[in-house]
Amino acid sequence: MQHILLIDDDAQLGPPLATYFERFDLRLMQAVTPTEGLARLRQGGWDAVILDVMLPEMDGFEVCRAIRRDNEVPIIMLTARGEVMDRVVGLELGADDYLPKPFEPRELVARLQTVLRRFKPSRPVEAVVAGGLPPTLVFEGLSIDTARRSVSRLGDAVDLTGTEYELLLLLAREPGRVFSRDDILNRLRGQEAELYTRAVDIVVSRLRKKLEPLDCIKTLRNAGYALALHRQAPA
Repeated sequence: MQHILLIDDDAQLGPPLATYFERFDLRLMQAVTPTEGLARLRQGGWDAVILDVMLPEMDGFEVCRAIRRDNEVPIIMLTARGEVMDRVVGLELGADDYLPKPFEPRELVARLQTVLRRFKPSRPVEAVVAGGLPPTLVFEGLSIDTARRSVSRLGDAVDLTGTEYELLLLLAREPGRVFSRDDILNRLRGQEAELYTRAVDIVVSRLRKKLEPLDCIKTLRNAGYALALHRQAPA
């Protein structure tokens, strides 16, 4: 069973959500303040966080920033009224997805299951190797260990969110191929996800910054993005 932490000051939200989540083998616990939520998160054992924007003590954006200082746990932000700026800010701070309030519990579960899948290999390493993709992808200055879901740049480890890792892996599987924004959204979030092309630009921007000084993700105007590195044989 996977453990989900809900940080939301609406004490009436947690219990019915927890009951609903049990149907999907998800155990949800609630913290009603940022202080409580961050303390519980530090104890470890969480598979994902659902984080409300409107909170006492500090807003959800500040909480997201605090989490991302030392934790790459998947984060879904709940944004009041679904304002675009809330979504943009949350994604820029490292959130993996967002959901406007009010929301349907089934959609929240679907989005949660999607981000959780991103943090686990979809196939065992043996199957990946058999399918032609080596367990380690090596490029000039960049290495991707698909077994451990780890990335190194110029020999240094790079901390990526689940979304950033999956985007990099998508581009690295077929270096040079141009993926449109819609291609990327459909691959990473599923065919039924609401298209939000600005989200792709934000994640690409975050990923580029983390991979500096490598200049490996190229933008092709009105077309999309491609990995501009040549694959090398693993050492």
